[in-house]
Amino acid sequence: MDAVLGVALAGAFMAALGGLLAALLAFASKRLYVYEDPRIDQVAGLLPQSNCGACGTAGCRNFAEELVAGKIEPAKCTVNAPDMTTYIASFLGVSAGEADKRVARLACAGGKHVARMRAHYDGLGTCRAAATVGGGGKACDWGCLGLGDCDSVCDFDAITMNQFGLPVVDVDKCTACGDCVDVCPKALFSLQSVANKLWVACKNRADGDTAEMQCEVACTACGRCVQDAAPGLMRLDGELAVVDYAMNGLAKPAVIERCPTGAIVWLEGGKAIKGKAAKKIVRTAPLPALSEV
Repeated sequence: MDAVLGVALAGAFMAALGGLLAALLAFASKRLYVYEDPRIDQVAGLLPQSNCGACGTAGCRNFAEELVAGKIEPAKCTVNAPDMTTYIASFLGVSAGEADKRVARLACAGGKHVARMRAHYDGLGTCRAAATVGGGGKACDWGCLGLGDCDSVCDFDAITMNQFGLPVVDVDKCTACGDCVDVCPKALFSLQSVANKLWVACKNRADGDTAEMQCEVACTACGRCVQDAAPGLMRLDGELAVVDYAMNGLAKPAVIERCPTGAIVWLEGGKAIKGKAAKKIVRTAPLPALSEV
């Protein structure tokens, strides 16, 4: 009899405990409930789900939350189709806004037909691996190694390698996600506004004569572009010409005209235009290595 009573008491205790816990959970659910606007799920479903981060948020879901909260404009998503951006703006009753389209740009034009090698690299076929072995074998150790890490990480097929071993960015496909920026061991990629048409396609760190011997299209810091630019637009930083893009409105194509190597270019219509003084290079074959010169 005592055993039966004990089981009954234990069962009653567990039932009471279960009821108490259920009541506490129900109370906590009501007290701690956080309202979420149902439009967030709807807007998130209209986004490309690429989670590239180009909009400045952690991903498409977070971007949807920011949109519904009115903290960001639909046009900030550079991956979505324009008609979908317009639809989202209409759905939320807000302006689509205007996004300053940014793209990845490479600060190097030293393909194998104009840049020399000082050693042959034979190892894992990635730029990061090559860079750890004496800089990768390229004479200009600041230049692109051409093994395509940037191409491999681009989820939007916006980067292809050309015949000279240089990555080419498709402006229309590029979403400015920044993956190529992160993966390049030479830090040659940066995200730039398409409005910035004046571009220094080099990151030279050597003196002018040495740089030109290593790469025919290197910036030699001759200073002619600085002289021809509006005051403050360009300056020399060591052996390299740099542009102050805060003054981009003062940039004119005439700045590139006297650049002797063509390192300073004007970007227009998807092409890099060189000045009249730039040497004409028609060679397509690789340059001989420094040891062969």
